[in-house]
Amino acid sequence: MNITIKSPLDMHLHLRDEDMLKIVAPLSAETFCAGIIMPNLVPPITTIEAIKNYKQRIKDAIGDEEFEPLMTLFFKKDYTYEFLKEAKEHISAIKLYPSGATTNSDGGVSSMDIESLRETFEAMSELEIPLCVHGETNGFVMDREAEFGSIYEQFATSFPKLKIIMEHITTKNSVDLLDKHANLYATITVQHLFITLDDVAGGMLKPHLFCKPIAKRYEDREALLDVALSGHPKVMFGSDSAPHPTHKKECCGCAAGIFTAPIALAALTSLFDTNDALEHLQAFVSDNAQNIYDYRPLTKNIVLIKEPFTVRQSYADVVPMFAGETLPWSIK
Repeated sequence: MNITIKSPLDMHLHLRDEDMLKIVAPLSAETFCAGIIMPNLVPPITTIEAIKNYKQRIKDAIGDEEFEPLMTLFFKKDYTYEFLKEAKEHISAIKLYPSGATTNSDGGVSSMDIESLRETFEAMSELEIPLCVHGETNGFVMDREAEFGSIYEQFATSFPKLKIIMEHITTKNSVDLLDKHANLYATITVQHLFITLDDVAGGMLKPHLFCKPIAKRYEDREALLDVALSGHPKVMFGSDSAPHPTHKKECCGCAAGIFTAPIALAALTSLFDTNDALEHLQAFVSDNAQNIYDYRPLTKNIVLIKEPFTVRQSYADVVPMFAGETLPWSIK
């Protein structure tokens, strides 16, 4: 048995830079035809020159693979309309990070006050530039995304023409928001469809399953599964594949991030097959994203076959999700 996925897209992807970029970028480029590239480098991507330079480094790293990096800017409140108008042809979205919410986000937004964001949001609305948001407060770790829900609602109602992507949602609360506001959409990761907090810390701590937003409760995972497996048109796959070297994961002060690029399509196919939902896999990993972003990707067909795939223990110094485990589907 096999299945063909047409032009798979990863709508939330960390490729890092320098040596790490050279390790991980080819792994995404092998099985996806494009990806939304996160801008939280050090320093973050905030200029057109930085966008162009980073995009070229990505292309150099992937070599001859057919893959389009869809670039983003790191959100700043002082972006002018004129700057954004010039930047639009080079980017697919702008990514907003609350300050300190995740890796390399210290330069993010410290206040979500609507008036302080209005000028930039209105410019983005007029120019039709989507806003991607890491939606967490600084509250108790299990409540941060749910607490951000009211902020999403303020954004959606105050700027109805602004297309807002709730990134890597993890809660039932976020799922419920999808059908309340026409301009709210979401990405969902591999890991949040598979794991809960029990898998991370219910027994021995598993650092390679630690990410932000942290995995939540069983009822939250079920809500994510319901919308992903049903082909809900407002959700799309975004891996949030976030590689870190082993010494930054297996240590005191473990870095947040799960590396899923090499296993994403095989794992998703296995999950959708197990749940008798293979007919909705194409929408989740490509069609919905094309509609949401009004993007037409290059043609690239990936064939998966129902044969066991044993996941490598590591890629250079990066440990993937399901390392050493066997998945029932593999890339042909």
